[in-house]
Amino acid sequence: MCRCLKVSPSGYYSWSGRAPSSRAQDNERLLKRIHEIHADSGGAIGAPRMHDDLVEEGETASLNRVARLMAKSGLQGWPRRRGRGRKAPSVRPDGVKNHLKRDFSALEPDTKWVTDITEIKTKEGKLFLCVVMDLYSNIIAGWSMHHRQDRYMVLRAVEMAVWQREGDGKIILHSDRGSQFTSGDYQRYLKQQGLVCSMSAVGHCADNAACEGFFGMMKRERTNHRDYRTLNEARADVFNYIERFHNPRRRRKVAAQDHKFTAFLKPSVETG
Repeated sequence: MCRCLKVSPSGYYSWSGRAPSSRAQDNERLLKRIHEIHADSGGAIGAPRMHDDLVEEGETASLNRVARLMAKSGLQGWPRRRGRGRKAPSVRPDGVKNHLKRDFSALEPDTKWVTDITEIKTKEGKLFLCVVMDLYSNIIAGWSMHHRQDRYMVLRAVEMAVWQREGDGKIILHSDRGSQFTSGDYQRYLKQQGLVCSMSAVGHCADNAACEGFFGMMKRERTNHRDYRTLNEARADVFNYIERFHNPRRRRKVAAQDHKFTAFLKPSVETG
C-alpha cells in the first residue's frame, strides 16, 4: 500500500499513531453538545437556531461550522410546510388603524404586542390556539386554547398577558381583522385596559408576520410531527412547547443580551 501511494512506511506508521488534532478534538466536543441540544428539542432545531443556542452558551463556532458538523452527523431541523392561502378578513372598526406598520422591533418590554389564532388537528377535532406575543422578547405573554375559536378564547389570552405585564404604560396590541378581534367585547376590553388596538390592512398577511412566524415555527418544530388522539393531549403538548421550551429559551436569550448591553455601558475603571 505504501509503495502504491508513494508513502514511506515510517510516515504511515507515524500518521496512524498520531493523536487527533486540537481542531478534531474540539469538533468532537462541539458535536456532542449539538447532539444534546438537538435531542432536547425533539429533533426540531436546524443549524441557524443551533448556532444561536451555542453562541448563548459562549461558543465561538461559526454558522458554517455548525451546519457542516450537523450535516456530517445527519442532523437537521424539521422543514417548513406550505400554507394553504389566507382567510377573508372582517371590516376594521371605525377609528382603528395599523399603528405597527410592519415595524416588529421593540426597545422595551410591554410596548408592542401581536396576537393571532391558529388551529391544531386532533382525532377529536380541531383545537384552536390564541397567543399574545411581546415583540421585545418574542415571549408568549398570554395564550388560550379551545375547541371553538370565539371571542372569549381571545379575551382569555389577552387577560393573561395583561395580568403578567409590568407597569401601566402604553401598549400597542396588533391583530388581523378576524371577527374575534373586531367584536365589541374585544374592543371594549382593550379600551378598559388602556391597550391601543392596531389591525392589519386588507389582504396583507405580512402585517402580522411576527405572530404568523411563531405559529409556523411551533408547527414545524412540534405539532406537525405529532398525532394527537384527543384535544387534551394536544393542549398538554402545546403547553409544554410554550412554557417549557419556547419561553425559557427566549428568556435566556434576552437575559444574555441585556447582560452584554449592561457590560457595554459600564464605564471602565482607570488604574494609575
